[in-house]
Amino acid sequence: MSSSDEARKARQVSPAGYIWVTRFALILLCVIVVSGAAVRLTGSGLGCSDWPRCNSEKFIDVSTTHGAIEQINRLFTGLVTVIVIAAVLAARFRVPYRKDLVMLSWGLVAGVIGQIVLGGIVVLTDLHPLANQGHFILSMVLVANALILHQRAKTDRKLDRLSTLSGLQKLVRLTVVMGSVALVTGTVVTGSGPHAGDEKARRFDVAIITVARIHGISVLVAIALLLIVAWKMKQQRAQQLFGPLEMVLVIAILQATVGYVQYFNDIPALLVGIHIFGATMFFLSLVNLWMVSNQIADANPEMTERNSAIVS
Repeated sequence: MSSSDEARKARQVSPAGYIWVTRFALILLCVIVVSGAAVRLTGSGLGCSDWPRCNSEKFIDVSTTHGAIEQINRLFTGLVTVIVIAAVLAARFRVPYRKDLVMLSWGLVAGVIGQIVLGGIVVLTDLHPLANQGHFILSMVLVANALILHQRAKTDRKLDRLSTLSGLQKLVRLTVVMGSVALVTGTVVTGSGPHAGDEKARRFDVAIITVARIHGISVLVAIALLLIVAWKMKQQRAQQLFGPLEMVLVIAILQATVGYVQYFNDIPALLVGIHIFGATMFFLSLVNLWMVSNQIADANPEMTERNSAIVS
């Protein structure tokens, strides 16, 4: 074996090894959502007054508590950047090569670059709530991308794009959309509430009681749709979906409980942090439900046609 062949073999990544890379990327992307929330909830949003430097005098400054918290969050951003680059490189050298995994890993890189830019905008606009809102929503897109990449990496082949959808699959997708609406309305509540990241930061000029009601209604509608999905699944005996659906329902109910408790207790920072973590888990469970419904149809195309006939 030549030296070039040996070098090529040394760079090869096994499917099992790549699964570990994607798992680590998913975990870090969830961690940075929580660390970003900690920055905001501790009032450390302007702990560093500049970007990418901490301030005009120092690139890194941990002389204050707020500055240290913000710097830790930026450190996590650096770690995430490293792991998503590793995901791209590992996908490139994975054996067997899968183009879909390479494209999904590049999606992580694009998302992280977007987050770095948005992070700068958040600081330079003095924590404008719209910039903060975009920061969180892009985080949800990123964790969804990471979950899809991780789940795809665990399969032996690329899943085919579905040409037809059963009634149950359409209902699942509608539920995911409604759950996403609940997530977005939640960011408006946060942008109207007391935890701005700094005492002088702007807020949305909307009464929090109004947006909280809209958010609450969207959550209840999403839960109602989940119950309808459960009823349809029982009718069609879609056993594979029961586990993912139960996970979504449990998280949704816990989230609703935490939301109401925090609202009636003057929105304590700790409960808000738990709620943000729960929102991340809720969205991931929704994406997982969507993916499992697609995998079942991909593995059993005749079942999709039969279910479409039953629903129609």
